Amino acid sequence: MIYTVTFNPAIDYVVHMSDELKPGMTNRTTKEECYFGGKGINVSTILMNLGIENTALGFVAGFTGDAIEQSVKGKGIIADFIHLKEGISRINVKIKSDEETEVNAQGPAISQEALDELFTKIDRIQNDDTLILAGSIPNTLPSDIYERILSRLESQGKKVLVVVDATKDLLKKVLKYHPFLIKPNNHELGEMFDVVLTSDDEIELYAKKLQEMGARNVLISMAGDGSMLITEDGQRFRLGVPKGKVKNSVGAGDSMVAGFIAGYMESGNYETALKMGTASGSATAFSDDLASGEAIRDLYKTL
Repeated sequence: MIYTVTFNPAIDYVVHMSDELKPGMTNRTTKEECYFGGKGINVSTILMNLGIENTALGFVAGFTGDAIEQSVKGKGIIADFIHLKEGISRINVKIKSDEETEVNAQGPAISQEALDELFTKIDRIQNDDTLILAGSIPNTLPSDIYERILSRLESQGKKVLVVVDATKDLLKKVLKYHPFLIKPNNHELGEMFDVVLTSDDEIELYAKKLQEMGARNVLISMAGDGSMLITEDGQRFRLGVPKGKVKNSVGAGDSMVAGFIAGYMESGNYETALKMGTASGSATAFSDDLASGEAIRDLYKTL
């Protein structure tokens, strides 16, 4: 089983305006959309679209939390969320006019009792399962929560494929637990070592430094320049991006992670996994929402 964790799910309320946003005045929209997600839920959605059963873990609260949970279940994902007693899950407002403006909410407080309940669920993860940790940590949780989760699994002697999609110190601190896959982008990779990376060879060099610190496979996304994979057996795979019109950047990185794992589960081959990851990330970028399985597999054939 594949498990994803979303600590702070959200409803993204997207409003479109034909005129520029006028602060202090009444503004009217031309179109509205609602998207239900969070990084882990995005990964779960793409996995499900590719026919890979998975379980979404995390915290939800209030009527917005109920809506998020129903949306997840409606996609066929196993929803195993913890319901917080107070607060509501986030609503993030994204205003698209001549410029894009975002207002991101903080989200509900997560108690120690709720955190202990998450640990109980994680304790049920078995050998050969996959655990995907993605995104930032809410300020009501310990900053070392990723480390606590991985330490807990290690102390139980479980052999779990762990995927971590995080940045800077949050990522560096979990490398000692030898995650199966990490996915920094090229800018984040450079920031970890206070350098600006300008060539593929430099990207490979610093990706290997992360391997020396414990990572098994390092997937580096480079937006329009494609991606690179440095595998645990020393191979380097480099892939460009397929042709298409970019409509949406939200969820593209999460889609790449999901596609990589789906491709690896289906084939056991790293090059195939990179192609499926690239197809998934690109298909989402070319879509208004997260990509369908059909769109991903059609794009995969072009790589």
